[in-house]
Amino acid sequence: MERPGVGQAVEQDRAFATLMLAFSNDPLLRWMFPDPQQYQTHFPELMRHFAGNAFEAGTAHEAAGYRAVALWLPPGVHSDEQALGEFAAHVIDEARQPALFGLMGQIGAIHPQEPVWYLPVVGVDPVSQGKGLGSALLAHALAECDAQHLPAYLESSNPRNNPLYERHGFEVMEVFQLGDSPQVWPMYRKAR
Repeated sequence: MERPGVGQAVEQDRAFATLMLAFSNDPLLRWMFPDPQQYQTHFPELMRHFAGNAFEAGTAHEAAGYRAVALWLPPGVHSDEQALGEFAAHVIDEARQPALFGLMGQIGAIHPQEPVWYLPVVGVDPVSQGKGLGSALLAHALAECDAQHLPAYLESSNPRNNPLYERHGFEVMEVFQLGDSPQVWPMYRKAR
């Protein structure tokens, strides 16, 4: 079911610009990149490795003229784990790497093994938050999940977003934290 204001063809650079703004105060990303210039410089590369395969899969969506973006990875499409590991080893402060790699290992161990729609990132430009755009993007993709009778999965790195995900049927599986890292909440939505 098509949702009003949710577009299908998404330009990568515009999507990453929106997501960069949306995640500028995300606890995990800013822990990884505490320096603003470092965050701005490395965010697009991180997104390419983490969620960039959504563009080729046709599961990158925008709403309201790029005020909101969601990058979904359907079953069989994955993040580039090797590139992510190499990226983190070269870019993230060495003092934070043990906690980050440990956290990535915990998250990887709980990531569902069965076919699942995975949401690496969804974000709304801060000036457009609270207007239902993130919810519209979630509903759009979850309608496809439901049509395929498949579950959905995400990792929330900001507790303020958890109620939104819960309203869409996601449930917290665990809470992870290592060293001085922020908490991460893997969340699962059963097939409907």
